[in-house]
Amino acid sequence: MNWKFSDVENTAVFTTKEVVKEGMPILYVSHDEDDGAWQFHYGSDVNIEDSMIVSLKSIVSLDNTLNQLYDLPLGWIATRKNIDSSWDKRINLKMP
Repeated sequence: MNWKFSDVENTAVFTTKEVVKEGMPILYVSHDEDDGAWQFHYGSDVNIEDSMIVSLKSIVSLDNTLNQLYDLPLGWIATRKNIDSSWDKRINLKMP
């Protein structure tokens, strides 16, 4: 795999048990403006009890289309309807 992210492979990112343990597709990605954190989820609503922290490399290894988001600006999100859809990138208007 050709690494495209400027973040190192072992950067901690947020995801959920749905994605890691249940194999649900990643349909929502956030690159948070306030702290630069990455979030990779099945949907935009996340139950805190289902949260996990994993490496950026491990999450990209689950879905190599995430490499298309390497340049997602801080404060932006990327969404798609299903795993076969293209990513739609836009400013995260829900951020304070």
